[in-house]
Amino acid sequence: MGAAPLTDSERGIPVDIKISFTQSPRELVISTQETQDAVTSKVKAALASEEGILELEDTNGSKFVINVGQIAHVEVGTTTPRTVGFAGA
Repeated sequence: MGAAPLTDSERGIPVDIKISFTQSPRELVISTQETQDAVTSKVKAALASEEGILELEDTNGSKFVINVGQIAHVEVGTTTPRTVGFAGA
C-alpha cells in the first residue's frame, strides 16, 4: 500500500490571502501554510460569530487579529505552485 498523498501544507505550498477593508485603499496580504479550505472555514466562522474576530498566522509565525466588521472583501488564493519565468510557456 502506498502512503497517503501529501497535503498542500505538508508540501510547503503557501496560500496567499488578500483582505481589503472598508475604510482603506490598501489590502492586507498574508501568506500562510494552511490549506485553502481551512482558511475559508476560518473566514466563514469569524463572519458568523458574535465575537467578529478573524485570527490568521503567516508563514513566518506572525499572528494577525482582524475585526471582521471592517472587512470588505477576502480573496483566498490557490494552492497551485506558481511557475517562474517561461517555465509554463
